[in-house]
Amino acid sequence: MKQLTAFILIAFHLGSYAQYCVEGLLLDEKQNVSPYTNLVSLDGKQVVQSDANGAFKFENVSEVPFYFKIQSIDFIEDTVKVIPTSGEKCHHITVLLKNNKHLEEMVVSGDLMERARSKSPVPIEVYDKEFFRSNPNPSVFESMQNVNGVRPQINCNVCNTGDIHINGLEGPYTMVLIDGLPIVSGLSTVYGLNGIPQSLIERVEIVKGPASTLYGSEAVGGIINVITKRPEGKSLLSVDSYGTSWLESNTDLSYVFGVGKKSHSMLGVNYFNYSNPIDNNGDNFTDVTLQDRISIFNKWTFDRKNNRVFSLAGRYVYEDRWGGEMNWTPEYRGGDQIYGESIYTSRWEAFGSYQLPLDEIILLQFSANGHNQNSVYGDMPYIAQQNIYFGQLRWHKEIGTRHNLLSGLSYRYTYYDDNTPATAEVSHQYLPGAFLQDEITLNAQNTILAGVRMDYNSNHGKIFSPRLNYKWADQKGKNTLRLSLGNGYRVANVFTEDHAALTGARDVVFAEELKPETSWNANLNWVNKIYLEKQKLISIDASLFYTHFFNRIIPDYDSDPNLIIYENLRGKAISKGIALNIDYIGDKLNVSLGTSIMDVSTEENGIKTRPILTESVSGVWTISYSFDNNWQVDYTGNLYGPMRLPLLGELDNRNEYSDWYSIQNIQIRKEFPKKNIEVYWGVKNLLNFTPPANSIARAFDPFDRGVQFNDDGQVLATPNNPNALSFDPSYVYAPNQGIRLFMGLRVNIGQ
Repeated sequence: MKQLTAFILIAFHLGSYAQYCVEGLLLDEKQNVSPYTNLVSLDGKQVVQSDANGAFKFENVSEVPFYFKIQSIDFIEDTVKVIPTSGEKCHHITVLLKNNKHLEEMVVSGDLMERARSKSPVPIEVYDKEFFRSNPNPSVFESMQNVNGVRPQINCNVCNTGDIHINGLEGPYTMVLIDGLPIVSGLSTVYGLNGIPQSLIERVEIVKGPASTLYGSEAVGGIINVITKRPEGKSLLSVDSYGTSWLESNTDLSYVFGVGKKSHSMLGVNYFNYSNPIDNNGDNFTDVTLQDRISIFNKWTFDRKNNRVFSLAGRYVYEDRWGGEMNWTPEYRGGDQIYGESIYTSRWEAFGSYQLPLDEIILLQFSANGHNQNSVYGDMPYIAQQNIYFGQLRWHKEIGTRHNLLSGLSYRYTYYDDNTPATAEVSHQYLPGAFLQDEITLNAQNTILAGVRMDYNSNHGKIFSPRLNYKWADQKGKNTLRLSLGNGYRVANVFTEDHAALTGARDVVFAEELKPETSWNANLNWVNKIYLEKQKLISIDASLFYTHFFNRIIPDYDSDPNLIIYENLRGKAISKGIALNIDYIGDKLNVSLGTSIMDVSTEENGIKTRPILTESVSGVWTISYSFDNNWQVDYTGNLYGPMRLPLLGELDNRNEYSDWYSIQNIQIRKEFPKKNIEVYWGVKNLLNFTPPANSIARAFDPFDRGVQFNDDGQVLATPNNPNALSFDPSYVYAPNQGIRLFMGLRVNIGQ
């Protein structure tokens, strides 16, 4: 009788719960909702996913207590225990998720296949959007200033255009990709980088050293692959706007929407304006070029059967920039009364990927862009039009457990025309190519990646590019060693790549028909991860690199102060050095430190020379500390050693080498999670560093009216010009913008 009574009581107790539901909200450590996160009951019978607002619901639950697991690569796997109140029909809970601080970044740049970074045989550096938020900037160009071994180089004191150097190599050796496609190159190498807003960035992947086997020409010094955000799971409307005490203003808007259940789209708009001429160094020239730029970006992704890829994206950029004498106005554009450099840029891009509906993994990638530039440098016009069309079909095939094959066909067509004597006829360049690589897994610790590429350049014929990569990792994944060997090549177009060829008083001379540059590179990379208690981590990433160039094209500023002479080097050019990154990830403190020591040189006729604008040592750092109540402080900076600068002759009284200099920034952030608002403010260029005031030679006489020349065109030293100078703005190595305050606001609506 007692046993029967006990059984009835237990049955009644369990019956009081009967069938019930468990619903709730998922929040991360910053109280942001977590959309599209998988939850699995402990018995595996129920799998649910949180919606766009982080809400979830388990139906028809009968177990007491009820257990379910968090399954997401973004968060630590955890088990949640639920004990509902007796008689409750639906139990509501809020689940706080723990961020996975050791989350493996996914990368694609090394071998065109998405994989965890630690699995890639190619050393890849990854910088996420949080890294760039620590020092807000209006474009990718400025954002690179805190990446080790990467330096944004200003090429002109007047119009402030620039390019990105990797390991001491000039900008044309760096290929800039957007979502793995060659978008920024040629003419846009100089101007296109300023039109990629930071708000579009999901992450940036950087590969240092030749990547021509997969990406073809221009990928000699390395690649910068800008991975844009995917529309799924983002805020409905995001706004990020800031201004500075120099009256610069930058605004990023992004709106996420869908058409039907299987399409997702993100519309992004960036507007940057600076219309406040400032001349702090007193040379009567604008310290910073004035800019009015708008960039519109739209990306679509489509859900397809078997998760096949289909994405389309487009971007349009228009920019009006000018720099020059303080009293310049547009009515003087192209004239010889008041000096100004005015550039109108109109650029469109379209690109996408489509996986064919086949059992095999075959992906079609395509891109097209048009770049129209209408510019004047004083009284010298430069009108150029460039169109590039690119298509690539690649096939990915796994053979057994050891071989991972990737093969592909590509075709690139470049149309280029300008008004310079170098383009007497319109240039049509065709570049078909084919590549094949095999990733061979010898065992769990050893992997080899071997690949070859063959291109046919319509102007230069066949170009062969091999590569070989080896990766070793210990069993615990704490140590990884990578060895990379590869060949690179580049076909140069001086006027599209080198702004110095268009500005100032120097004339351009081609001593010969330029041959394609080639290079061989070796890179040894070691990564060591030290796991500490409470998810703290120290990561050490060290690399040795060596690149030997053949037919290197280097502008000669030294032989004649009135000329820039272009020819292939009859000797050797070498870039070698060491790079070290140390990262610490803690509970509240995150530190990233980097340094590069480089020896970049050319040797011809037994004379060894260091190229201009090449530093031998550099350092970068990012230090972030999170306080309670959602406060955070970010301290970022860089340090550069002396660089050789272009002088105008033996009598030029300016320093041959630049000073050591450092650009440092500090930012304070405050988040209001419940309102999805973040405010930030701080100081840029905290030390107020600017280059010498005499960086522009004869800024008072930009049309050389007071300069006397001999019969050979050489500048004569005269009482009014004792240093035999002519107007020249190419003596530049650092931004000319001093200390300034900034303040901004980020808002997410509909998250």
